[in-house]
Amino acid sequence: MDFDRTVLVTGGSGFIGSHLVCSLVSRHPEWRIINLDNLDYCCSPKSLESIEDRSNYMFVQGDVCNSRLVNHIFITEKIDIIFHLAAKTHVESSFQTPSIFQRVNVEGTRVLLTAAHQARHRPQRFIYISTDEVYGAGLDQVFDESSPVRPGNPYAATKAAAEYLVRSYWDQYQFPIIITRSNNIYGPRQYTEKVIPRFLTLLHMNKKCTIQGTLPKSRHFLFVSDAVDAFLLLMEKGLVGEVYNVGTSCEVPIVQLAQELVKMVKNVPDSELKDWLEFVPDRPLVDLRYPISSEKLQQLGWRAQVSWSQGIRETVKWYGENPNFWSDTSEDQRIREDLENAASI
Repeated sequence: MDFDRTVLVTGGSGFIGSHLVCSLVSRHPEWRIINLDNLDYCCSPKSLESIEDRSNYMFVQGDVCNSRLVNHIFITEKIDIIFHLAAKTHVESSFQTPSIFQRVNVEGTRVLLTAAHQARHRPQRFIYISTDEVYGAGLDQVFDESSPVRPGNPYAATKAAAEYLVRSYWDQYQFPIIITRSNNIYGPRQYTEKVIPRFLTLLHMNKKCTIQGTLPKSRHFLFVSDAVDAFLLLMEKGLVGEVYNVGTSCEVPIVQLAQELVKMVKNVPDSELKDWLEFVPDRPLVDLRYPISSEKLQQLGWRAQVSWSQGIRETVKWYGENPNFWSDTSEDQRIREDLENAASI
């Protein structure tokens, strides 16, 4: 079968990647969708069970840093669009093993860029999925795409370094790149090291929500389907060589988040909420908030469609109905150990 387009998604078995891959496969049966993923601990093949038998979907298990494998994909396939999501993302781990983050996030991006640029079939878009954390902490300032990049942790530093690599291919070769910087994305199937699934998993285990430090930290939360819609819109309408913030005005203090989840899962009165919260030592160099402006993306017609109340209800419902999604795997012990450590926000 001849396909109209071939799309390569790296990290397509992860949380955001699996939602993107499922959306592409379902919306575009006339396209060939290739998922390159090494199935790291935060990925589950179950995330893609609904599409694994679809004729327009292909899974390749492998490391984005493996230049022979990546080159082979670009030699044997005519890749039109690349969504590069494969990355290490857990902030606390980045302080412990920064070299691993450097390898995956920076070297992996270099390997992919080199293969894509040298391919005989020139891709139409190389979309690099970055993070709002590259801006560093914001207090009263709202970051737009021209704001300086000042990452405050090793994870964000590697994402910023990868951005500079991506940008260099536009500057030097006019290679058609687009960079996105997203708020905290949440929703079903997210691994338990992130703050919302971590709190939900702890509550379902009848444990307290552990909150790092006592400083007033907050995050802007974006539902995963809205993020996917933004990426797909940029694939079609985004200007090459540009950076786009993908964010929302929904800012939730972490303490308030924990309290909301306690009420939803445990159905306790306000007077008992504090009994389900436990404050633990803070991580180093914590950023209090990441406010970003998405006006540039909104000018292309994008608006977040899922409200916080709707998105968090759907997320809580999914984790309540799928308590063994992660814990029935061989990673069960790792998950339980992770829950004793810090959540990534």
